[in-house]
Amino acid sequence: MNCSRKLLTGLAASVVLFTAPAMSQEGRGDVVYVPTPQIVVDEMLTMAKIGPTDFLIDLGSGDGRFVITATQKYGARGFGVDLDTYLLRLARKNAQAAGVADRASFVEQNLFETDLSQATVISSYLLPAMNLKLRPKILAMKPGTRIVAHDYHMGDWYPDDQRDIVVPEKKVGTAGVSYVYLWYVPARVAGKWQTQLNVGGKEMPYEIAFDQLFQTLDGTLRGGADSVALRGKLKGDQITFTTLPKGSPGNQRHQFTGKVSDDTITGMVRVGDGAAARETTWSAKLATRGEMRRAKDESEEH
Repeated sequence: MNCSRKLLTGLAASVVLFTAPAMSQEGRGDVVYVPTPQIVVDEMLTMAKIGPTDFLIDLGSGDGRFVITATQKYGARGFGVDLDTYLLRLARKNAQAAGVADRASFVEQNLFETDLSQATVISSYLLPAMNLKLRPKILAMKPGTRIVAHDYHMGDWYPDDQRDIVVPEKKVGTAGVSYVYLWYVPARVAGKWQTQLNVGGKEMPYEIAFDQLFQTLDGTLRGGADSVALRGKLKGDQITFTTLPKGSPGNQRHQFTGKVSDDTITGMVRVGDGAAARETTWSAKLATRGEMRRAKDESEEH
């Protein structure tokens, strides 16, 4: 969770986290509350480039500082979910005191049952096992949705950006240091796409085959009996990939950029290198949808 991590063994809830005690609320059952330092909250929201058009959902909202900061400082809207009724009351009280109760709300809910569809930004402070459990739901969200997490990773879905923050007062996890991670939900492009490229002044049909591991792309560009390897990357719905000169159409490097929209990609392709390079538009249409691969079985993640 972003503002709290909880041990819920004494509660009737499916959310179970195992962690060392830090700050506990007396008389609140088996609940351990560990707030994210405010300096880390600020850095995470800055990394997410949150703004007035964004809607933040905070998974494990604790005292509400994530949602309150997003609304008060950056003009966003959003809500937090938590299972601790004491913390929910505290978060609502804090939102009221900050004057943002109309844009920051807090709901008692299991985070695995939360509807994430309206979020443009998700924040969390969850252990890796819970991140992995949430990952399929997050990957099904709109491409470009930003995910920011404190201290814990998403397994073999490596972050698009990460930073280490010195926090002398931090005692939980790595003492004195917070790790902050950012991901963009990638568009799904795995499969085969049909396109046409200009070779020697003629439009020729080509097939692009993408092998996708989250935001990382490998594959081939094939025309007739000839094919060439490609490497690329996704940032939300923005795609870039490059072929090597040898074996490329006309034996020239092709550098593609584009935007993915369901079963269509449109953009620009730069052909060649240096002063002789030329740019032209290109588009591709999905022919066969493939499955995103995994680097390893998720049960092996720790």
